[in-house]
Amino acid sequence: MERRQLEYFVAIVEHGGFTAAAKALHVAQPSLSRAIGKLEHELGVTLFHRVGRHAVLSTAGEALAGRARLVLRDLDALRAAAGAIGDGAAGRVDVAATSSSGLEPVTSVIAELARRHPGVTVSTTSAMSAAEVVAMVLQGRCEVGVCGSAERPSGQGLVTHHLRDEEFLLVVPPGALDVPGRAVAPEMLRGMRFVVTKPATAVRALFDRLAATVGDMTIAAETGDRGVVLPMVLKGIGAGLMPDGWSELAVRAGADVYRFDPPERLPQWLVHRGGPVTAATRAFIDTTLEARD
Repeated sequence: MERRQLEYFVAIVEHGGFTAAAKALHVAQPSLSRAIGKLEHELGVTLFHRVGRHAVLSTAGEALAGRARLVLRDLDALRAAAGAIGDGAAGRVDVAATSSSGLEPVTSVIAELARRHPGVTVSTTSAMSAAEVVAMVLQGRCEVGVCGSAERPSGQGLVTHHLRDEEFLLVVPPGALDVPGRAVAPEMLRGMRFVVTKPATAVRALFDRLAATVGDMTIAAETGDRGVVLPMVLKGIGAGLMPDGWSELAVRAGADVYRFDPPERLPQWLVHRGGPVTAATRAFIDTTLEARD
């Protein structure tokens, strides 16, 4: 089995077919097909079912996809470790993050990495939930993940680090609340309309819990794009619940921001697989953990 065969296999999976993969890899499609045929022969299994012009993963192919990504990651880690001796960290690290974690601490970590290790490039992938972040890391789609989760993330071979407890805030249009100070009790939400994210997000879970206990909290709008919650709030559609990473942006945009009394918090985690990692990945992990201290 050759690395090239695994790269071709993963490319077909990620690009959705032989034609698109061949184009992305800049190789002739017959060469790609021969390499996959040879891989199937060596493994003794069928990886793709050919349905017309489409390639559909077989059961064996589905089982191999995640493992193939991990093997390629480990090979990259070994090569980077050898090349980094005396040269410092360089290369690319793929990071999965939920929206609030992508804002903080990931943005600050990228800024610090640019100062310390200009040869490191960070590519971020957005995830809707902590479970999705963990899946991306365990499947090898990303090397590192940052997410908020009430429970410590777990999975076979997964390493987790607690970073901090992020705090959830109430964000409203300017002057919408006549409240002394900058703290609100949950019962003050009664009768309010809200812009919420889709289910499965930590923010939506908080809204659902508050709505169940406080009562009379109405959903004015539901969005799958968390980036439009703040603009909707500023348009007066409804109030929003946001992690503290959004606080500075909300204030700059002109919104009023309130803390909850008692505070609403959620643990934030850094996750990655155990074992060898690339020099770029190690630099990202170390920088993130140093920022925590």
